[in-house]
Amino acid sequence: SFYEELVTHGILKPLTAPVEGMVVREGSRNYVAPQGISSVVKYYLDQSGADVSYEQHVTHISLRDGRWEVSRKAGPPEQFDVVILTMPVPQILQLQGDIVNLINESQKQQLESVSYSSRYALGLFYEAGAGIAVPWAARYIADNPCIRFISIDNEKRNIESPEAGPSIVVHTTVAFGSQHLDSDPAEVQQIILSHLQRIVPSLPEPSSIKCQRWRYSQVTRAVPSCPGQMILHTQPLLICGGDGFTRSNFDGCIESAISLAEAVKPHL
Repeated sequence: SFYEELVTHGILKPLTAPVEGMVVREGSRNYVAPQGISSVVKYYLDQSGADVSYEQHVTHISLRDGRWEVSRKAGPPEQFDVVILTMPVPQILQLQGDIVNLINESQKQQLESVSYSSRYALGLFYEAGAGIAVPWAARYIADNPCIRFISIDNEKRNIESPEAGPSIVVHTTVAFGSQHLDSDPAEVQQIILSHLQRIVPSLPEPSSIKCQRWRYSQVTRAVPSCPGQMILHTQPLLICGGDGFTRSNFDGCIESAISLAEAVKPHL
């Protein structure tokens, strides 16, 4: 039903573009978000009617008079009746305040067992009219030590616009991401570009490039035997969830969201 709703509203479309080297699992269906994956999140936030504050870096969570006091890097602390944490699991364990002592030893061991792959993502942006002469919209690379995936993003999303130029997204291999996790991004960018040039030598010169370090890319080991969420404190409710408690695809995120919603309902 989630997919049907998103397809009906044009947020998702079935993937029809040619993807070279993709492993197609029997019975699975693949979709693409024409306006980017953030459009899925924006759609649900609009549906919720929630007042959303962005760029708030949470540092401490503490108990104050039966409520949660949440501190952040900038601005005064705020108090809440319920706190739901869905950031990567290692970042939950980095939080300070009473939360440190509220996570029991068993929960701490489970949370510490979660692991993520790390990658770099490189975006290349071109002027309108630039031609990318390749026979695929996206391609998985099996034999390169640096690059795992290349996408001609406008073609993968099946959107063509005479005003907007094409863009390319490159994902590195997990091994390369781990090896260069703390390297200078400018140096990493040059390494990726040199490999890309060898794989697709016909690429024109981009008008701009963005290199993104992706420390928590995909969950490689989730919280063991966990039903999508973990309650750290009951009254007031402090609960965590996300793909670290299921798996890193849209189905995993939805499963965790449903599990979180069921756990939070009695506290509303």
